[in-house]
Amino acid sequence: MVDINRRQLMATSAAVALGASVSGVANASESEIDESDTPGAPSVKGELKRFANTAFGAEVTGPCVFDDGTLLFSNQHPSEENQGKYSQPGVGYFSGFQFDDDGSNDDFEELEIPNTNDEQTRIRSSAGEYTYLGRGRDAIDGGAGLLGVTQTPDGTNITRDNFEGTQYGAAATNPDCNQMVEAPGESEYDYYLYTNWENSPGNVSRIPIYCDDGEWHSDLENARNLANTEAFRSLGGTRINCYGDKTPWGTMVTSEEHYAHPRVSLTNTVSDIVDAETGEGLIGAAHFWNRPNPAGVSEIVSDYAENGDLDTSWYPQGAFALTGVEFLAYYLGAERVNQEAGENSIEPISDVYPNPYRYGYHVEFRNGDADDPEDVVPVKHHVMGRAAWESPDFQNDNKTVYGCSDGDSKGIYKFVADRPMISYDDPTEIAGTLYAPKISAPMTDPRASPANTDLDVEWLELGHASNSEIEAWIAEYDDVTQADYVSIGDGSHPAVDDHEFAVDTDASLEEKIKAADLYVITYGNPNYVTNEEIVEWASQYEANGPDGVDEELRKVPFIETRAAAKEIGASIEFNKAEGVDSVSDARPGDYVYFGISEFNDDLADETGDIQMDRVDGGVVYRGKLEEQYNISTLEPVIVGPDFTDGPEVANDALRNVDNVYVMDDGRVLCCEDGFNESQRSYPNDCLYVFEPEGNANPGRGDENPGKSDENSEESEAETESED
Repeated sequence: MVDINRRQLMATSAAVALGASVSGVANASESEIDESDTPGAPSVKGELKRFANTAFGAEVTGPCVFDDGTLLFSNQHPSEENQGKYSQPGVGYFSGFQFDDDGSNDDFEELEIPNTNDEQTRIRSSAGEYTYLGRGRDAIDGGAGLLGVTQTPDGTNITRDNFEGTQYGAAATNPDCNQMVEAPGESEYDYYLYTNWENSPGNVSRIPIYCDDGEWHSDLENARNLANTEAFRSLGGTRINCYGDKTPWGTMVTSEEHYAHPRVSLTNTVSDIVDAETGEGLIGAAHFWNRPNPAGVSEIVSDYAENGDLDTSWYPQGAFALTGVEFLAYYLGAERVNQEAGENSIEPISDVYPNPYRYGYHVEFRNGDADDPEDVVPVKHHVMGRAAWESPDFQNDNKTVYGCSDGDSKGIYKFVADRPMISYDDPTEIAGTLYAPKISAPMTDPRASPANTDLDVEWLELGHASNSEIEAWIAEYDDVTQADYVSIGDGSHPAVDDHEFAVDTDASLEEKIKAADLYVITYGNPNYVTNEEIVEWASQYEANGPDGVDEELRKVPFIETRAAAKEIGASIEFNKAEGVDSVSDARPGDYVYFGISEFNDDLADETGDIQMDRVDGGVVYRGKLEEQYNISTLEPVIVGPDFTDGPEVANDALRNVDNVYVMDDGRVLCCEDGFNESQRSYPNDCLYVFEPEGNANPGRGDENPGKSDENSEESEAETESED
């Protein structure tokens, strides 16, 4: 959800404090294709109706539909100036309304746009009343915690009230994905409501809920922040928990939107850095992960350029998401370092520090219906790749997963397990193959419009491994701290000889950090996977194929997924790939929907694989599942407005799609994550319901249960043959 838009750098500080979406930074690599009147923008292949608008400042996140047709979503980071309850972040449902589950949008009237201040400062819907089940910082767990707030091992709430320093979004202001796991039959509850909290440290809460006389209720007394369980903390915790999914076998999956993972900025590759013999102007935020006060790096780079230490200034992609890293260290048990009021100091954290390769994964909660939250088992699926995951979509073969990585110059990915994932007694042993896309699109003059152009997809194999293998590779970096970064500056780090930037060991801390910064900018951070390792992996890949690389290089595509995919020419060009979903019982012939919040920058770049006209309002694609649950074509079905379009067009168009949620009757809930740059007459994000042309899935109901008998038999047969 939360990214840095290159057109809104000036809004970064305020927006990140809210957890709001702001995207990129002016850079020489930005597309030179101007905004224009793109043919077919906006357009819809079907019917699109507005059901609700959020209160001012809030995104529409975490849509979920109960079995009875009740709609629920999160009120994420609303403005504090909204009226009454709508100023409070939380999760709520629409009391008094249920979708009919017949595939038609005739079950509600379209909501009029919010014209007045009264209408813009509250949640409105065409039917039903938004009713909270839980609000950020509500007392939970018998008073031992606050909803959405993580704690240190000794039980201290990790908020700006208790800690100085940067924080990714104010604690408990960013509720996102919601998934419901059925409670066991003997339980007094109907479901456990799992909710992501998009912060760093990240969090997932679990609230028991039940229905009484047609109304839904929550038991906050027995709700729990799973981040504060020992099992969760033992994995290193999570950060920036964005959207997620529910697996065909009924478990909740949360996805880490680890924006700080880019090693290179925008369209650059690691080989560009190696060839240039410097990363100046090229490198991304990942190299500064263990720098003391890493969130200050963008300002520092600018200062170095202004003072003549560097030739150029640029924005290391993902630097905004280095906020909250110190808070994550405190979550893991690090001792506090001296801090100035409201800010991080440069005194290094040297006892406990988060390993960057432990973040950026899909995390599944096994045993999610357990009575005791301590019995819920989180599993990080390293084998599905490391990215700024917005969301995954687990398919009904129980093997295939599609994922979207949010941000600029990012990818969509596919993972295929060796056998049905539910068949593994130990999920850490799940093994399979990770793929990145190679996109083909017609190169035309004048440029093609994304509104009427399909994208052909070939999947490039990146590598094969298991969760446990990757865990062992990740563990090699567990002991790296901020002290290791400082030692680069005086040349005393074991991996670094004396270098031209080095200062004496008795130099000041500021001088050592500056020397380390200049070394890292030039050569890369030696504390983690090196640039040379990534380039060598790509060289061996090209020569011998994905299975022909040296054993010590097999880790590269799994823990440096984006960098590896770029090196072999995958189409890592999507800008804010923010949603992917399909009907819960999807099978070959059904569609998977992909939400691309903006179609610009790399997608329009003159050197990329796609090179079409811009549609800054984004595009929703769908891909038909083929045999083996493969997708080879993406068809545009909803095209957003150009930001040159006036309110007569933009007011009723889907702007910057975020989450997409496919209802069981084939309709698609489309959530907005707008930047307020279109020419709309109102500022609110809205939730739309899309009824596809000739909707093929109306009223499936009991005729097609969540997993077909054919798939169940296939899974059982494969399990027996493997075990």
